[in-house]
Amino acid sequence: MTEEEVLAEFRASHALLEGHFLLSSGRHSAHYLQCARVLMNPERASRLAIGIAQKLPRDLRKEIQKVISPAMGGLIIGHEVGRALGVDAMFVERPTGTFELRRGFSIEPGDKVLMVEDVVTTGLSSREAIKAIEDAGGKVIAAAALIDRSAGKVDLGVPFYPLIALNFPTYAPEEVPAALAATPAVKPGSRAKP
Repeated sequence: MTEEEVLAEFRASHALLEGHFLLSSGRHSAHYLQCARVLMNPERASRLAIGIAQKLPRDLRKEIQKVISPAMGGLIIGHEVGRALGVDAMFVERPTGTFELRRGFSIEPGDKVLMVEDVVTTGLSSREAIKAIEDAGGKVIAAAALIDRSAGKVDLGVPFYPLIALNFPTYAPEEVPAALAATPAVKPGSRAKP
């Protein structure tokens, strides 16, 4: 899929928002991608997942034994990428603040895993998920995401294959431009307080 095709999917589902947003990473942005909205349509989610799978080198696709995603954001896209690759898809979650496998999910020692996220900005959640997978015995051989918002700067410690990379600027709290700071920040993501 091209960048424009992916953005068309986001626009069609009203998932590309503009305003002043406080991201889960703590950074600020004038743009927000609401992946839950773009993934709520199963056909759209499937198309995007197939696009991610096709971004992976053919040799790598053959090695992947499991797909594991961090809950909540990576859950749907991880499941769909697992379907596209024909492997089981599981997720890690944070019941006590640290990612772990639960719900009867298990990894055989040395299982080759693709970690799949929805959006990567700083990579913190992705690195935490990778650590949890490795602590459980898996070998993360690559990571993938719908969107790389890091401007190509993220280092996950494994090869990283985003469907597209977007360079919407993000700002640390002390770097927010005056025009953006003039508008109250909204926390639109899953970690937002009601």
